[in-house]
Amino acid sequence: MKCLYKIVLSGMVALSLSAQSMAAENQHVIDAIRHAETAQIHGKAGHSTALLEHAQESLVQAQAAAKVLPASNQPIIAASIKHLEEAIAHARQDHAEVATQHTAEALKHLQEASTTQ
Repeated sequence: MKCLYKIVLSGMVALSLSAQSMAAENQHVIDAIRHAETAQIHGKAGHSTALLEHAQESLVQAQAAAKVLPASNQPIIAASIKHLEEAIAHARQDHAEVATQHTAEALKHLQEASTTQ
């Protein structure tokens, strides 16, 4: 009976740790999405500076997510990072329209990453 108790307890601890890891993964993706959405709103309004700020924070969160996401999500998160880098480059040049397009693409990939965990 003690053996069964230890097995069940070990399983519960493993499940708890797994859930905590997934929560951290999800939080980075959620934060990246939130900032990308805000960047997109500012970009549509022609606010390159605000778009830049939020795209940069989205990039930071996407890069953090890339470190903890499973291998199956790596190509998806890598695509979002590439588009965020492009959005940042264009926002720095005050090209709000092009930066917004890249932000929208990054957002699609981030949303995909959030549903395939």
